[in-house]
This record gives sequence, structure tokens and C-alpha cells, in this order.
Amino acid sequence: MSEPVIKCQSVYKIFGANAERMLKEANGNVDAKTFQEKGCIVGVNNASFEVSKGEMLVVMGLSGSGKSTLLRCISRLTDATGGKIFIEGQDLLNLNNKELIDLRRNKMGMVFQSFALLPHKTVLENIAFPLQIKGIKTEDSINKAMDMVKLVGLDGRENYFPRELSGGQQQRVGIARSLAVEPDIWFLDEPFSALDPLIRKEMQDEFLRLQEKLQKTIMFITHDFDEALKLADRIAIMKDGIIEQLDTPANIVLNPATEYVRKFTEEVPREKVLLIKDVMDEITSDDMGNIKVSKDEIIENVAEKILTQEKTLAVTDGKNNIVGSINPAKIINTVFGGRKNNH
Repeated sequence: MSEPVIKCQSVYKIFGANAERMLKEANGNVDAKTFQEKGCIVGVNNASFEVSKGEMLVVMGLSGSGKSTLLRCISRLTDATGGKIFIEGQDLLNLNNKELIDLRRNKMGMVFQSFALLPHKTVLENIAFPLQIKGIKTEDSINKAMDMVKLVGLDGRENYFPRELSGGQQQRVGIARSLAVEPDIWFLDEPFSALDPLIRKEMQDEFLRLQEKLQKTIMFITHDFDEALKLADRIAIMKDGIIEQLDTPANIVLNPATEYVRKFTEEVPREKVLLIKDVMDEITSDDMGNIKVSKDEIIENVAEKILTQEKTLAVTDGKNNIVGSINPAKIINTVFGGRKNNH
């Protein structure tokens, strides 16, 4: 395994006058309630995880769960109160200002809910701006910015000013601007939450297409579980500053680690999330029908095919080898078994 791009070890962020002293005294056992009584707010509580190269980790939770605070600690817009954070093996908390600026300028891209566009510059100038800071020639930076305008579907509006754009269009400019620098690590804090559902869905599809092409290492924050399921390689679910579970979308849906996570997942349409390989059984017997399904199919796409069979079906891999079996009853149980009974 190559070294993780982002590595957090017992990261805490506590707001308040005595935060550091209280953290020391708590000896790692931080109780949010006790801290609150003493005038401290716990933003992130003992977060440890790694993000590997090209992975998209989606952090989700309700408002106030600590997801944005965690992101701000990892980009060092906020200094963590305790713990260690490594970016590509560099100890983030030990970098001096110049090193930090270099790291942000050359490695990190950030997109937040509020777009912070420069009001007196056009769309094109806004996108080219970080490139010019890096010392790239005006002509080259404008060409690159124009590519980004097309990428996010704003052609024809490149000479508009931010005030002439809708919220969704401004958000696209923000995304284009952060992508122009070609960051290795990309932090996105609810980048699509201000968009109406149709544009949001388009942006998600666009985002997945970009990621397929660019293979960035991404931390993406959302409070929308469907969005998380659609985008994530893995999902971290936070509550009160604590990461309740960090796992693949399939495992979070099939094996929620806590009651809180289970509540989050109980309304999820499982057939849209799970693949055949997530629920298949061992190869059972030789008495399988001659119809096969691929382990990488989403259940929804092959459910009908499976449910019209009486026998167990063989599950195959990319080379058409049989790697498991799937029984029609298993599909029914997976799709409907996890829901609450409505009697």
C-alpha cells in the first residue's frame, strides 16, 4: 500500500478559552456535554482515518455534526486542538506559513458553500485568477480558464460578472476556479447544496465524470445521504464531532455500526446502492440455472432478471468465471428486509 494522501490521528478541535487545558486533562476521553458545561464546544472528537490516492471520502452528518470543522482542520484554515494530520507524509501542524501557503497553492483545491468570487472580475477572470497568482502567463491562464468554463457548462457567460449569475452558476464558477489549478487534493464543503435538484443532479454526474478523468483525492462534505451514496468510495458519518462509522456505502447500508447510522440508512433504496457482489453467497451447488449475472451490476438493474428465475443464479466476474451465487429470495430480503415494517 502506498502512503495515504491524508492521514488523521486522534484529531480534536475544541472551541473555547480553556480548550487545550481541558483536552489534556480529559486524557482523550472528551465528553461533549461536560465540556459544554465548562464553556467549550467540541467540534471534532478523536477523528482518526486515512484517505488514499484517488479516493473520494464523503463526510456526512447533520448541521453541527462537525463535518465542516473537520475539513477546516485538514486544510488548516483552523488549527486542530490536538492530534496529528499528515498530508502526503508532511506533518501539517508543523508547517510554517510559507510552507502552508505553498501546500495550499500547489496541492489543494477548495470549494465552499459560499463562493467568495471576486465581484469586480468576470467569470473568466475569476477562474484565471489563481493561475495568475501561480505566475502562469495571462494568455495561458485565460485559455485554461476557458476550458474550465466549458467543463462546468458556462460557455456564453464567461464575460458576466458574479452579480449577473444565479447562485448555481456562481457555484460552478467556484468549482471551475478550484479545478483550474489542478489540485491533487480537493476539499468540497457542500458545493451543490445551493443548487436546485435538477442542476444538482447534473453537477453530481459532471463531478463523477471529472473524477473518473482526473482521479483526485477528495474529501466531500454533504448532509444529503443520496448524494453521499452516489459519489463516495467511502462515507464517514459524523455526529457530535465523532465519526460514528467510516465504511463503503454498501457496508454502511448493510451493517450500520450504531443506532444513529441505522436511522440514517433506513430510508435508503438499497437496490439502487448495492451491487450483486455485496449480497451474493458462496457458490452453492452445481444446480444453478444457466442464467448468469455480473458481480458488478447494481441490484436494481438485474432484479427483474433474477426474480423471474426459480433457481439460484451464478454470479460471474469480468472474465466470466463463476465467483458466487445469488438466490431470488436473497434479493427480496435485501431490498425489503431492511425497512421498518409499517404495520
